[in-house]
Amino acid sequence: MAQRMLFIGGNGTISSAVSALAVERGVDLTLLNRGTSTSRPPLEGTRHLVGDASDSDSVRSAVGKLEFDVVVNFRSFLPSQVEADVDIFTGKAGQYVYISSASAYQKPVARLPITESTPLRNPFWEYSRNKIASEDILVAAYRQHGFPMTIVRPSHTYDMRSMPFDGGWTIIDRMRRGKPIVVAGDGTSLWVLTHHQDFARAFIELLGNQQTIGDAFHITSDEVLTWNDIARTLARAAGVEADIVHVASETIAEAIPPWGPYLIGDKANSVIFDNSKIKAIAPGWRATTPFWRGAQQIIEWHDEDPARRAVDPALDATLDGLARR
Repeated sequence: MAQRMLFIGGNGTISSAVSALAVERGVDLTLLNRGTSTSRPPLEGTRHLVGDASDSDSVRSAVGKLEFDVVVNFRSFLPSQVEADVDIFTGKAGQYVYISSASAYQKPVARLPITESTPLRNPFWEYSRNKIASEDILVAAYRQHGFPMTIVRPSHTYDMRSMPFDGGWTIIDRMRRGKPIVVAGDGTSLWVLTHHQDFARAFIELLGNQQTIGDAFHITSDEVLTWNDIARTLARAAGVEADIVHVASETIAEAIPPWGPYLIGDKANSVIFDNSKIKAIAPGWRATTPFWRGAQQIIEWHDEDPARRAVDPALDATLDGLARR
């Protein structure tokens, strides 16, 4: 009998790949979302519940008396959501999988490579602090009541719709117009980009696996790149050369305040991940999509439709100013 799984979300960068693979593997899959997404077509072979992941009453009403072997929440960002989920799914889920974030690991990083036992602390980014607080609730629920939780910490996971640099297509547009792009620091800090299909192949092995209950795992590529590498790889995929201007992270954060928390609290830090733990659960797994291939997918997807190549004039002007400093 196929495992019965509920994915809260299912249309995002990570969850779309996991959902497609789950259906391919014969999972009896139900997706819970608001049913308003137009960015991805509905996934055939799934059931649908309509609910708002940010509203616990909505989730409770949508789930009703249904029970599942596995529940995965891809759309949980606040401790209050996790508290509600523990209440809703106690006795209704054989396993509850929480999507946390590798940005929760201590910043600045004291020691590389990062393992699952690396301390969790991020004083720079509220998003990460909320993930840490949510993990704390789940650990307590497991220790005190045996709540069957598993924590998964993705790092920077992308698909063809994603742009690794903040600013989206505006960055590629600048490259193609021969304008400089801004790269934080000296561009030599180390970063890891993971294709969402690679992530999905490892993630699926955690689901329904009793060895993972009460534990935490990260899933990332083993390919390590500098931000200069990432910029040049994207430029080559776009058919141009990158004109890189290096600007201090703090200066970028001052000029573009919304970028500050996740630049200082995540992307400005060098990261290398030890994936031994997930590889022990998923023998033979490794990420097989190098970023040069992923970059080609990104550019090709955007080039297919002019509507996907939106440029932000205000951001473009701000980047002009940063590049002149």
